[in-house]
Amino acid sequence: MRKGHQSWVFERKPVIQSTATVVGPFEGRGPLGEDFDVIHGESTLNQDSWEKAEKMLIEEAAQLAIDKSGLTKEQIQFFIAGDLMNQIVSTSFAARTLGMPYLGVFGACSTSMESLALGSLLVNAGAATDVLVGTCSHNSAVEKQFRYPTEYGSQKPPTAQYTVTGAGAAVISEQGEGPIVTSATIGRVVDMGVTDPFNMGAAMAPAAVDTIQAHFRDLQITPDHYDLIVTGDLAKVGHGIVCDLLEKHRIPVDLAKYWDCGMMIYDYDKQMVQAGGSGCACCAVVTYGHLLNRMKKGEFNRILVVATGALLSPLSYQQGETIPCIAHAVSIERGNISG
Repeated sequence: MRKGHQSWVFERKPVIQSTATVVGPFEGRGPLGEDFDVIHGESTLNQDSWEKAEKMLIEEAAQLAIDKSGLTKEQIQFFIAGDLMNQIVSTSFAARTLGMPYLGVFGACSTSMESLALGSLLVNAGAATDVLVGTCSHNSAVEKQFRYPTEYGSQKPPTAQYTVTGAGAAVISEQGEGPIVTSATIGRVVDMGVTDPFNMGAAMAPAAVDTIQAHFRDLQITPDHYDLIVTGDLAKVGHGIVCDLLEKHRIPVDLAKYWDCGMMIYDYDKQMVQAGGSGCACCAVVTYGHLLNRMKKGEFNRILVVATGALLSPLSYQQGETIPCIAHAVSIERGNISG
């Protein structure tokens, strides 16, 4: 099953049996609004804190994914999830509500593909028949923890990104209809010395290229194997750096087929998001909503999703540490999809 140095090939082809995406009102007004299952009318979700609202997002997405799969909570063997809050409390508290065996993971904004890769690994190895994976983020909760509270009204530089309010979840099964997970490449930590928490795209871009390069090397395939390569949330700044690095390292990716979730989720002309979107939910809702919907329509047969994450904390930033980053890649194929 292991291929090369850091990749897995899933011979049993785990099925993405169902997905669910839940977002806030700002995300619903973006260009991908029609691809989300639930769009909330207000970002508090009738909770008395942003953090409690974030927990509600992942609980709702998880339950909806289970309902759409036709399974019950009792039939799900494991729940693999994580988020950006201290000690991943949003997903941990959601796991308390769901009441199923839980594996909490932290990959910052790469958590969507980290959890999908691990869930697929369990199913492929025969350690589970059905696994729930997911992640979430909330703009106001994340901004308060990692930068400045929204109420502070601080001016942000053009390199800053706007954290997505939302949650994405998926049920991975050994049988069923839906897109299939064919392989995954687990990234290394890459730190190029960036210290600015308002420039996540520049910090994470080298990690994305490192994982993309490893994926093609391990699997001994070329970029034209995929109809689309998409990174998680590098937005305009990081996307541009990745394009430059791909050219520098002579990785023959067709740049017309390289997209970024952080550039897709918002309307730059109408929504003031600086460089674009970010957050754990960014890659999750774009992939589980927009991209898989297009795959089901036959527009894509194979895609490679490379979710990126900045592994900093408020503590490390306050101590003057640089920002270590990572990227995890998962390849998804159209598989057996009805209709």
